Amino acid sequence: MSLQPLPLDGITVVAVEQAVSAPFATRQLADLGARVIKVERPDGGDFARGYDTAAKGLASHFVWCNRGKESLAVDLKDPRGRELVGRLVADADVFVQNLAQGAAARLGLDAATLCAAHPRLVGVDISGYGSGGPYAHKAAYDMLVQCEAGLVSVTGTSEQPVKAGIPAADVAAAMYAFSGVLAALVRRGTTGLGGPVEISMLESLAEWMGHPLHHGMHGSPAPVRTGLAHAVIAPYDAYRTADGGRVLLSVQNDREWRRLAEQVAGRPELADDPDFATNTARTANRERTDEVVGAALAELSTAEAVARLEAARIACARLNSVGDLAGHPQLAARDRWREIGSPAGPLRALLPPITLPGGAPARMGAVPALGEHTDALLKGLGLSEAEVAALRGRGVVA
Repeated sequence: MSLQPLPLDGITVVAVEQAVSAPFATRQLADLGARVIKVERPDGGDFARGYDTAAKGLASHFVWCNRGKESLAVDLKDPRGRELVGRLVADADVFVQNLAQGAAARLGLDAATLCAAHPRLVGVDISGYGSGGPYAHKAAYDMLVQCEAGLVSVTGTSEQPVKAGIPAADVAAAMYAFSGVLAALVRRGTTGLGGPVEISMLESLAEWMGHPLHHGMHGSPAPVRTGLAHAVIAPYDAYRTADGGRVLLSVQNDREWRRLAEQVAGRPELADDPDFATNTARTANRERTDEVVGAALAELSTAEAVARLEAARIACARLNSVGDLAGHPQLAARDRWREIGSPAGPLRALLPPITLPGGAPARMGAVPALGEHTDALLKGLGLSEAEVAALRGRGVVA
């Protein structure tokens, strides 16, 4: 039986992108079969290429967000460079950009301008705060938007707010851009028209703040920072084990508390104790509740604690490191790792989390070198070797 094609086979995406939000969005499209042409500056390219050298000399952010793309190095400030990109856009299905607010419009590369010229095009503008309002031109790096969106106010300990350890605002915007493109392509399939899509990092992360937002804006106080604990559920925290590990557990209802008291803590009398029998009581007596659970797990190794909690049907998890994730047995058992090509040689990479049984495997292409595909792309537009060489000599392309 032949495999079904990838959902985005035949779709071409042109992306004037940098950092994380747009590149991560377009990488999802590439994984699902789209051809993604990444437009970069000749003098260094996407600045995320220089963030670090952790991935065998390559930047970890760039490797994560840019596999499977073709790199075109072209100077968009030069009219000849813009004309080349315009020719690519004319034959594309999707255009994505996340330049600084107003920069794309000055170049004629904003979604509204391009979609007016090409009605079937899906054009995506990603920005920090949106195209209007008092914050429209405010600098918008991930950590700044985490602060503006209130994420930092609910992350950390009671003494210290902290940002998320991943670029949450960038990732939120990327995933709404990805889903927005898919929705717009479905609409185009029925109407024949593409159209602009606008995504802002603030609005994306504000949506992800739904629980604390609704908890705090209808008259109740906003949730307090509780570290690994849960603001309204107890016990729900990470507890140290005898071998120096930490195990996080969550008791979601009073039946589970009874099992934990009887089968894990060895304190069956606490199942009906009014100070512990209900979640409201346990939350009010959080310190005492944590003492009971902590004392029980402190006598067990991490493996013993997990085994006992699982036997009692209590949800639990090891507090893993990044290294533990890289060697996670569940990812290995489900064959989620692949090798991708890169200028530094083969690199490990995870399959995308969208699994389509019966379809072709995800297209996990190589991470491109800066300008690796410039010549091929320009020759595809009909330019001769001499014309490409002349543009390169003038610094229009690299």
